[in-house]
Amino acid sequence: MRTCMNTTSVRIDVATHGQLKRLAAELNTTLGDTVTLAVRALRQERVGADHGTPLRADEETWLDADFG
Repeated sequence: MRTCMNTTSVRIDVATHGQLKRLAAELNTTLGDTVTLAVRALRQERVGADHGTPLRADEETWLDADFG
C-alpha cells in the first residue's frame, strides 16, 4: 500500500493486536496497512449509514420544488 509513511503509536489490547496480526496475514499485508483498510471500511460504512437516513422535511421540500 505505502512505501514510506510517518508513524505514531496507538495502544491496543493484546487480543485486538492478535486479531490484527491474523487479519494482516490473511490479507497478506502489514499491520499498518490492515489498520488503514479497517479505518477506510469503517468510514465507508458510516457514509452508507448516513445516506440511508430518511430525508428531513426541508430536504424533501427542496427536492420536490418546481424550478420551471
